[in-house]
Amino acid sequence: MNRKQFLKKAALGLGTAAGLPAILSISENVNEPKQLTTSGTGCEPSPIETVGPFPNHDSSSLLKRNIAVDRPGVAMTMTLTVLSQKNNCKPLPGVFVDVWHCDAHGAYSEYGGMRMQAEDHRHEHFCRGRQITDKDGKVSFESIYPGWYRGRAPHIHVEVLDKNENSLVVSQIAFPEDVNSTVYATPKYLGKADTSNDRDNIFRDSLALNMADGISGDVQKGYLLLKTLTV
Repeated sequence: MNRKQFLKKAALGLGTAAGLPAILSISENVNEPKQLTTSGTGCEPSPIETVGPFPNHDSSSLLKRNIAVDRPGVAMTMTLTVLSQKNNCKPLPGVFVDVWHCDAHGAYSEYGGMRMQAEDHRHEHFCRGRQITDKDGKVSFESIYPGWYRGRAPHIHVEVLDKNENSLVVSQIAFPEDVNSTVYATPKYLGKADTSNDRDNIFRDSLALNMADGISGDVQKGYLLLKTLTV
């Protein structure tokens, strides 16, 4: 899909998302997130992490602001800001941002029938999406708070690509343990995660830079997550 086609589809995709008031009203119902880390403020490049065992198959087909689809869970809005390290950490407009994460039960769409995930979601595309950064280097997605699966702390995968779809960085976003505990105590989730941030093989050497910059809200109204990515 070329860039003009993508932008045209973006306009249509955002129009569709506007028909989902229950999720899109989240940001109106939460307080401004408090700052959790100094990620990005010193222009540190975002940690390079694995795409994991469940990457997107075709990101160009995943244009949508609302990526929750039909998955139950605690609502979450994520606003991501992309900065350019080589341009004095100024916002980077016009680049692709791809995100993907598991549902409340730890399952990924587009995969299944395998050792790591027996549950079959090979023909579904929930909790995956793509947006193009605006003039301020920002994109927003409406989703659910991700669950967890065995051996990993809760996380979101994110990739930034240039206008030609060349990858600029693949990273992951971590969540505060206290928020994880609160969310996972609700009925839609599986209970306490089996792996903490400090025991996670991905986060243990870069947790401060992987951690969400800010998160606020509650399980009734939903959460607002902020994260800066520096490429």
